[in-house]
Amino acid sequence: MNNRLLLSIKPKFAHAILDGQKRFEFRRALFRREGIVRVIIYASSPEQKVVGEFLIEDVLSLAPDSLWRLTRAYAGIDKSYFDRYFAGRNQAHAIKIGKPTRYREPLDLKKDFGVARPPQSFCYV
Repeated sequence: MNNRLLLSIKPKFAHAILDGQKRFEFRRALFRREGIVRVIIYASSPEQKVVGEFLIEDVLSLAPDSLWRLTRAYAGIDKSYFDRYFAGRNQAHAIKIGKPTRYREPLDLKKDFGVARPPQSFCYV
């Protein structure tokens, strides 16, 4: 079974993850496949390249206010952005980032991963 996931992430957040400033990646919906241990980072438009990866240290699923209290120090976003992103949701998810690695050279989605077009949110690779 494949244990990797390709996530589309806005470039500013992708680079904050790789720089160690953002230690949680927030999601409204989570992947369902068990055994996923590694996330491949696709920096979305305008960059449109695979720029690095990280290990999944943990996945937190809580009410938004509780999740913010636990993650705010290394959220990489401000509270208003967090609140807008999870508006109307009873549950929020955060992937705890472990061992981020920036690729020396960005990779191409199709050539290097066989993925024809960027995933809206994520895809298994």
